[in-house]
Amino acid sequence: MRALLVVNPKATTTSGRTRDVLTHALANELKLDVAHTEYRGHARDLAREAAAVGTVDLVVALGGDGTVNEVVNGLLYHGPSAELPRLAVVPGGSTNVFARALGLPNDPVEATGQLLDALKAGRERVVGLGLAGGEGLPDRWFTFTAGFGFDAGVVGRVEQSRRNGQRSTHALYVGQAIRAFFGERGHRRHGPITLSMPGQENVTGLTLSIVSNTSPWTYLGNRPVYASPEASFDTALDLFGTTGLSLVQTLRTIPQLLDSSGAGPHGKHVVAYHDLPEFTLHSEESLPFQVDGDHLGERNTISFTGVPRALRVIV
Repeated sequence: MRALLVVNPKATTTSGRTRDVLTHALANELKLDVAHTEYRGHARDLAREAAAVGTVDLVVALGGDGTVNEVVNGLLYHGPSAELPRLAVVPGGSTNVFARALGLPNDPVEATGQLLDALKAGRERVVGLGLAGGEGLPDRWFTFTAGFGFDAGVVGRVEQSRRNGQRSTHALYVGQAIRAFFGERGHRRHGPITLSMPGQENVTGLTLSIVSNTSPWTYLGNRPVYASPEASFDTALDLFGTTGLSLVQTLRTIPQLLDSSGAGPHGKHVVAYHDLPEFTLHSEESLPFQVDGDHLGERNTISFTGVPRALRVIV
């Protein structure tokens, strides 16, 4: 089997020595080409080229969720096809939501061992993905989440902190979320986001909008966070939003997000939908937008589509 290993050398939880060991293990079992990313979007370009060549059977992403997202967007540049290479993931980031949602170990060495076992046994899974687009910009695939508004603003703050030399940690995310919460009082009281769904009345006044393609939504260390507990790779998209983000409401919602019972966030300020094939989020003022933890700037309107059976993944 011919495979391409796309390595992010800046992955936060793998050293150069560990990456070398993992590469050697994969090369013993596969006809392996290795490429290291050198710029933002490089993993997408490498995967797109691998899909176009037609002789690559498997693309392995060694890195965090951002690297995985780029590889997925490269593979699906021309849309889903049964002829595309399969995807495999070796987690190397700080959170690795997609890999963990697939049931992979969070340790890269253990995950590599499971990958090799899966290849020998022929284990794979076909997963649905999310697609976000609009405003004449290129569509963007996402594997586990997208956010418009407050959530994406926090991601943007974290990316800026990383550019300033801070290490990506869960503590950094929590700290930036707290700063954003107390720094954006106007949006917390009067939500600018409108949700539009075919055949239904618009839902206005959203202060927060999180789109999920699987569950958990994210992790705090090893603690899963459930924005939409029913979200699954086997259904379309789920949406969690709020029509208020006061301190009292937020303090009520946080324990619900950490509740593993499956109840999910609830209350009169919560907006929740399951298995939505398509919908649109709109704001009169530009708001931050993110997919899979990658901040994509500000938008006014984003259309979302759940695409079933979009990609084959080795598990």
